[in-house]
Amino acid sequence: MIDKIVASVADAVSGIPDGATVLIGGFGGAGTPAELIEGLIEQGARDLTVVANNAGRGEVGLARLLMLGRVRRIVCSYPRDADGHVFDELYRAGKIELELTPQGNLAERIRAAGAGIGAFFTPTGYGTELARTPDGSPKETRRINGRDYVLEYPIYGDVALVKAERGDRWGNLTYHKSARNFGPLMATAAQLTIASVYEVAALGEIDPESIITPSIFVHRVVQVPRKSWGPAFKASEAVGHLKAHAQGQQGVPA
Repeated sequence: MIDKIVASVADAVSGIPDGATVLIGGFGGAGTPAELIEGLIEQGARDLTVVANNAGRGEVGLARLLMLGRVRRIVCSYPRDADGHVFDELYRAGKIELELTPQGNLAERIRAAGAGIGAFFTPTGYGTELARTPDGSPKETRRINGRDYVLEYPIYGDVALVKAERGDRWGNLTYHKSARNFGPLMATAAQLTIASVYEVAALGEIDPESIITPSIFVHRVVQVPRKSWGPAFKASEAVGHLKAHAQGQQGVPA
């Protein structure tokens, strides 16, 4: 019997290794798998590459993961935010690598990985600094039908963390409106897709025409309560840890 439901968030994120590339769904707060991120923090994996639209807000969720020094590199389209001081401080201090990718390119690079596309040409970024690789070398370009394009490659994930509205024990998922955003794309592009859901449906209860992510792309499903954002994390504790991490990096006893 196929049953992908796991008992807890800890079970859902177990086995994620150090150095993994983790795709994290969400657009701002919509569709962000907050409980799974908190579970990843508690699980302990480090030296991660994170692929997400944003680089975290405040001092919770993804921002907390960064603050704890667990992310080596982030690929995103919108790293700056009015409340995104954690990433800003780490980046200015040279403690995290950034690959900035236009939002549409980010989505298409993830989609290409899931669809088996080897690479694609896009006009977005042509003639700008975004038409360079992370090491500064120029990306391949081509003129097609009188328009200039840049070659972009897929983004593959070892793990995808997505948030859905409902799921069944086979792993079929539905999403709630704008919370859908990057989740369905990321689910197809990872070797291990983990989904949190608010509701577990019986088999056959979800209309097949309403299924957004088919079960073939999902490996673990965990039910979480609504408005549960994981364990509390005091701002003073977070700032203290960030300062200690910075001092440690400089060779000064924390």
